[in-house]
Amino acid sequence: MPELKDQLRSDLTTAMKSRDELRTATLRMALAAVSAEEVAGKEARELSDDEVQAVLRREAKKRREAADAFAEAGRAQQADRERAEGEVLAGYLPAQMEDADLAALVADVITQTGASGMKDMGRVMGAANKAVAGRADGWRVAAEVRRQLG
Repeated sequence: MPELKDQLRSDLTTAMKSRDELRTATLRMALAAVSAEEVAGKEARELSDDEVQAVLRREAKKRREAADAFAEAGRAQQADRERAEGEVLAGYLPAQMEDADLAALVADVITQTGASGMKDMGRVMGAANKAVAGRADGWRVAAEVRRQLG
């Protein structure tokens, strides 16, 4: 069993014992998403830690988007709940890159790929996303690539 999935299950048990409702609900949701991903497709399979992290990143992104939508609709309590769930999930993901580190990485990728303008954005984005490896959101990477190529 992948270590991250095992850690999620262990933390769920701990949260249930300590009666931490937010953490319990969030970890149950995360484990349900992982289980759904495992049985998606033609045959069931065990996810690797990287695949579990990808599921957690997707779930964290959903929480951010829901929090923004609730905040825009004037539903502050639900927005706070979504943000809190996102923070629980963020604890299982690698730390996000600083803006300066991201800018340096994108500059390096642009140099390596020989990109000269916006027409090369797709090639740069592919290489940059591989180099970032989940340590920065795609929209941040895209914004930095646009800034440097434009």
